[in-house]
Amino acid sequence: MPVTEPERPAGRAPDQRPVTEPERPAGRAPDQRPATDPERPAGRARDQWRGVIAEYRDWLPVTEATPVVSLREGGTPLLHAPVLSARTGCDVYLKVEGGNPTGSFKDRGMTVAISMAAESGAKAVICASTGNTSASAAAYAARAGLTCAVLVPRGKIAIGKLAQALVHGARLLQVDGSFDDCLELARKLSAEYPVALVNSVNPDRIQGQKSAAFEIVDDLGDAPDVHCLPVGNAGNITAYWMGYCEYHRAGLAGRTPRMFGFQASGAAPIVTGKPVLQPQTIATAIRIGNPASWLQAEAARDESGGVIESVTDREILAAYRLIATQEAVFGELASSASVAGLLRACAQGQIAPGSRVVCTITGNGLKDPDWALSGAPSPATIPADATAAAVALNLA
Repeated sequence: MPVTEPERPAGRAPDQRPVTEPERPAGRAPDQRPATDPERPAGRARDQWRGVIAEYRDWLPVTEATPVVSLREGGTPLLHAPVLSARTGCDVYLKVEGGNPTGSFKDRGMTVAISMAAESGAKAVICASTGNTSASAAAYAARAGLTCAVLVPRGKIAIGKLAQALVHGARLLQVDGSFDDCLELARKLSAEYPVALVNSVNPDRIQGQKSAAFEIVDDLGDAPDVHCLPVGNAGNITAYWMGYCEYHRAGLAGRTPRMFGFQASGAAPIVTGKPVLQPQTIATAIRIGNPASWLQAEAARDESGGVIESVTDREILAAYRLIATQEAVFGELASSASVAGLLRACAQGQIAPGSRVVCTITGNGLKDPDWALSGAPSPATIPADATAAAVALNLA
């Protein structure tokens, strides 16, 4: 492995950490488990990722009395993107959140929200969802032994996400309306009945999601110059900004990034300055017309000197295919709004060449594979013959 490998931050030694682990950032909790810890199989490495709450307990609203509900979420790859770097003239990294247990960034917030709900004595949780939240809530509720109710807009949820919620045992109700209608209904139910709301309007969700910013600083040694991410309900841009600011105030980051958020052009209420009653986009995860964290997202944009703009479905789909075929990252369509936005911002001169940029890839592409299949050529049919296979593959 060459010393100049772009994925290793400068100064980081190639897997030769001394016993004192000086590279472990101050924000991470040290691994204090004894060598005889029964949870660790014999012969396994000691420094395994333990989940968001275990790694960042001192930064989260938990106590020793909190029953930690975890699937060892977090610790996702921060992958250098050489093709995007060459194309933009920037130093680009992809934070691949599809590596979380249910395949999206939602798990970071859900581990905290469900843990806090269990501590409060809740017996059931509820959420409105375009898909990823329902999958995460259902899984963590199952882990905690809680009942999970999910409200989804009828006919507007990717089948892979719907399957996740159902297989984890959630009670699913399809609502005749948009995501915003579902969220309003979930809020009313949580206010009038004994059920905990676990959407991102729950501050515990934001607390957990901020851990992704901690990880980026821990991996890179500092915050990036720019952070690009999709904006739907706007909880994620709010959480990242919170995390970067907390690390900066603590002296663990030398700067905070400019936050660049991107909505789909058919679902861009923050860009247009007014709710969208019938949001339309192929990127179902950000098909939201009235974001719950609208004001917080604007604050993140303004305080960081960033932008919140829109990208077209055509740009999203092009970025989706680019990162899959050239960066080997299969993200769901909404994830690609971050990369589409990066490409547009660089073309417009909003991001200076040489900037270090992180793009969040919010979820795994297997959650919504229809677009991958629709753009792929039909497979060729050949006889069981090596020569025929070689001809079809342009090898002969």
